[in-house]
Amino acid sequence: MEIDEISIRFVKYMIQAFISIRILDVLDILLVAFLLYQIYMLLRGTVAFNIFVGLFAVYLIWLLVKALDMSLLSTILGQFIGVGVIAVIIVFQQELRRFLLLIGSRYLNSSMFSLDGFASSNKGIPKDSISTIVDASKAMAKSKTGAIIVIPRKSSLETVIHTGDFINAKLSKELVLSIFFKNNPLHDGAMIITGGIIKAVRCILPVSEKTDLPSQYGMRHRAALGLTEESDAIVIIVSEQTGEISYSIDGEIIFNISPEELFTKLEQNSLKKKK
Repeated sequence: MEIDEISIRFVKYMIQAFISIRILDVLDILLVAFLLYQIYMLLRGTVAFNIFVGLFAVYLIWLLVKALDMSLLSTILGQFIGVGVIAVIIVFQQELRRFLLLIGSRYLNSSMFSLDGFASSNKGIPKDSISTIVDASKAMAKSKTGAIIVIPRKSSLETVIHTGDFINAKLSKELVLSIFFKNNPLHDGAMIITGGIIKAVRCILPVSEKTDLPSQYGMRHRAALGLTEESDAIVIIVSEQTGEISYSIDGEIIFNISPEELFTKLEQNSLKKKK
């Protein structure tokens, strides 16, 4: 009888707890799940992911020893948890920066928050310049000339531009081919193209910190991945070893695409189109 009463009380408690769940509670759970998923996507494949797992394990141990009333160990771990926020900022400074850039570039940088209606700072390229980039990429792929071309969109890449040589020249196929010619002192590094203008060359890009990348990722591909992880830029890579053309956006790379596919993707993702 006592067991039945306990069971009935437990069932009543669970029903009341379920009924008392508000819509805001469900929304809270979904937002936390979304946040954890984004953190996982940013940290997966990096050394920082193992550090995060270690910190989370320490936090679980602290909860356990606190529940068991182990005062000495609980105090020590509590002091560690107390300065945990500062430790997280120091250890995960690159990941936090990338996360904030992700929010600013992909979620808040929409038309309703954009200043494009008040200023002509659109970072795309005209449609007539896409053909020039594709033709140059096709020619470099045929001659196996290594190249990396960056097309900013809404994200400002001023810090990246300042790492290279500012030329501010009109885009042309011949100029692109001459810059990436292997004996040209400007061929090493990335080319930044903004609005049909070659803004800078020999620019240094941030290299992806992921440790689980496939073997086909060379330094150009790692640099392209690193930049597209931190911004909404488009990066075109021409492999010096295979002559393949690759396309990177939003932290992903599509390998071995044809010039026609490259044209389509640039046309779809470019912000500024010729009217």
